[in-house]
Amino acid sequence: MSRVLALDLGGTHLRAGLAAANEAASVQTIGRWPAPRDMESFRVLLGEIVASRGPFDRVGLAVPGLAEETRCRWIPNLPWLDGVDLADLVAGAPLALGNDSQLALLAEATHGAAAGLSDAILLSIGTGIGSAVLSGGRIVKGAAGGACSFGWACADMADQGRHKDGWLERMAAGRAFDAAAVKTFGAADGAALIAAARAGDQAAIEAIAKPAAAIGTALAGAVALLDPQAILFTGGVAESLDALAPAILAALRRHLPPHLKRVALRAGRFSGSAALIGAAIAGAAGRDWRSLR
Repeated sequence: MSRVLALDLGGTHLRAGLAAANEAASVQTIGRWPAPRDMESFRVLLGEIVASRGPFDRVGLAVPGLAEETRCRWIPNLPWLDGVDLADLVAGAPLALGNDSQLALLAEATHGAAAGLSDAILLSIGTGIGSAVLSGGRIVKGAAGGACSFGWACADMADQGRHKDGWLERMAAGRAFDAAAVKTFGAADGAALIAAARAGDQAAIEAIAKPAAAIGTALAGAVALLDPQAILFTGGVAESLDALAPAILAALRRHLPPHLKRVALRAGRFSGSAALIGAAIAGAAGRDWRSLR
């Protein structure tokens, strides 16, 4: 039976799993390790995984940055991968390489909250913001793998911009909610702020309104361009969608014409496992994993 080694390489951890190629969504997690600090350490760790769990017929790998074919283009938190072609990562096993948010959307569109949809946006909001788009049944890639980087969306003409993080990421990623919590309560994190808002605390409700409005305003432009059936939220914010959705939707709909206001907000099904599951599905599908048809 053909087997897929699925890898989800993040800025802090590497997760690995195994799946049968004909049941790629059923991934068995086999381990989690600190993210390697250089290419040699990565190869050594993979060698140990292969020695204990191999052989594998296919490999799927999710990375937190830009990837094109089998080459990493820009991986901000793992710069040692920049420009590296990983085609021979596991000898004899073809590699499907992709951005972690795009692979998370592949999982959600195949077996999760976007199953059956042809057009959707995924926004993964945690420490930073990752994103991906499904259009016409295909994950959008762009010229060099960087399409739909919504963390760089901007709704402030006076903003000077930064090359390491975009306006929306600064306004509405996890650290923005943490900062709002500190300002509101003096010493708390974003989770405490959301909990207070759920409990009806007016100061907390007002504090989360600003980052939520930033998300909705930025997404309005994306919805106007893409006309998705749904917007999926993953990452830490997905668990807070019930508290944030009213403010997100209010800002979103304020900037859209009537025929686009119907777009739905949904929490992703697979949470933190989405990229690993997507890597397995991509590994089984091969290099043209972006097409769901």
